[in-house]
Amino acid sequence: MTSPRCLPLAGIRVVEFAGLAPGPMAGMILADFGADVVRVDRMVGQSAPAKDVLARGKRSIAVDPKTKGGYGVLRKLIEGADVLIDPFRPGVLERLNLGPDLFLGESGSNKKLIYARLVGFPREGPHKNMAGHDLNYLALSGVLSMLPGEGKPEFPLNIMADFAAGGLMCATGILLALMERSKSGLGQIVNSDMTSGVRYMSTFPLLLWQLNTGHFGKTRSTGLLDGAAPFYAVYTCADGRWMSVACLEPQFFAEFLALFLSELSPDFSVEGWRPSADDQPKRDTWLRMKEFFARGFAMKPRNHWAAVFHGKDACAVPVLSPDEAATLAGQTWKTSDHLPVPHPNLSTTPSIATSPPGTLSSHVVRSGAHTDEILRQLGMGDEERAALRREGAIGGRIESKL
Repeated sequence: MTSPRCLPLAGIRVVEFAGLAPGPMAGMILADFGADVVRVDRMVGQSAPAKDVLARGKRSIAVDPKTKGGYGVLRKLIEGADVLIDPFRPGVLERLNLGPDLFLGESGSNKKLIYARLVGFPREGPHKNMAGHDLNYLALSGVLSMLPGEGKPEFPLNIMADFAAGGLMCATGILLALMERSKSGLGQIVNSDMTSGVRYMSTFPLLLWQLNTGHFGKTRSTGLLDGAAPFYAVYTCADGRWMSVACLEPQFFAEFLALFLSELSPDFSVEGWRPSADDQPKRDTWLRMKEFFARGFAMKPRNHWAAVFHGKDACAVPVLSPDEAATLAGQTWKTSDHLPVPHPNLSTTPSIATSPPGTLSSHVVRSGAHTDEILRQLGMGDEERAALRREGAIGGRIESKL
């Protein structure tokens, strides 16, 4: 097992206020690489987010910040932290008197704190106080309108805005701020919103769209990469499963086409027409070519086609189910419960979750499970913890007789 001393973020203390997907993802990334992440949960009976399944490596403390004792606990916790993750709408922590000025201001009590604020809509924009989710942020970014789909844009689950533009982007900002702090000794505010994050992550398609290069059509699903090209598409096979085809370069398309045609009878055609390698750039052939490929793939099962293209430079591979992908031989994300492991994999300081592999139970931490443990680390004895419980300031499992 990796020694905590070897982990890149060993010694970094993080306070993560419980929230939905993106905040927990940012915290899990930090925890996976050695940070001590404490999740601040609401008390039982208070409005709470859905079960956090991104709690691997974290500890939980249940606190009521509206009580005098609970507020004091949070102040002490944050004043000893390196990073705070705020997943709330603008103004929530400020109203609790836990805003960034308290810690980073002129007379701040923790000027080395990285105060990371993660919201959905831009903090200063017209939607800043509105509720939203991944699909809404993707919509306002302008990117959803570019995505392929039958009749309307389809969306990639909640991966793009919540996790890539949200959790991953926020974690990146935290790491950048920590690097800067190593030079200045001072913390700063990291402002991250998922709408802007989607746009930044989509710099490549948005620039190509503006330049009208043909990669992404000004009208959706008319470009090279947005669903129009028959050689950049997903096809249904005879058993209802799918093959992905992405042979953009001429040499790869030629290899794909030769292998594909070799599996079909010489007289197989669409109204007497069969594609040649020279047809790839001819957009007036794309509709017929797509129909030709669709009919061909539908004649044989997915695994047959996967075997045909395996090991060849044809840019054609099967669309795997989550379980199939998790057990793919030789892959680094294979675990006992078919769960993803952290990535990238560092050669000398790998993540704490890489070995031994994580399990499903390791991803869920019960609210307040570590309250007493964390309070003891803050220097609070049995009587002080007992008083906090009587006040209703803290919750969670009691680890000692009070």
